[in-house]
Amino acid sequence: MTPLSKLNDFSRHDFVNLLGGIYEHSPWIAEAAHSHAPFESIDTLLATLRETVDTAPTDKQLALIRAHPDLGGKLARAGALTAESTREQAGLGLDRLSDDEFEQLTDLNTRYRERFGFPFIICARLTTKDGVIKSFTSRLNNTATQEVTEALQQIHHIARLRLEDLVSG
Repeated sequence: MTPLSKLNDFSRHDFVNLLGGIYEHSPWIAEAAHSHAPFESIDTLLATLRETVDTAPTDKQLALIRAHPDLGGKLARAGALTAESTREQAGLGLDRLSDDEFEQLTDLNTRYRERFGFPFIICARLTTKDGVIKSFTSRLNNTATQEVTEALQQIHHIARLRLEDLVSG
């Protein structure tokens, strides 16, 4: 784990190398945040990362959302997720789905993508397998605007936990 005091002295390259993966396949967020160093606390760093995402143009926000994999999807079964996503999905048992569970999640993923044009995102470390199914079902009734907002909130939860795994305050 890297102390925040050391992270504050990192070059842009080292900073992005360490934090570029906390937002799935979106190192541009860490790149933008680096210019705000030094950070007085983890919370300050998190706020900077969050503001970078929240003030980004809509097309960049949607690209961030679309960079996430389907939960329990074909990429997970093929072992083609990032290390972080693999660990998070495995924590829910999504790497060990029965054929029926896989079909159910595939159906929900398909319906969700067809409705909103991006994958369903939930912070796997803050829910259960049943919680995922319930959230899928209820969120399919949301508007696209509500789902963009919810997806970004979930992404921020994911990023916070990933950051806490990498940096100590």
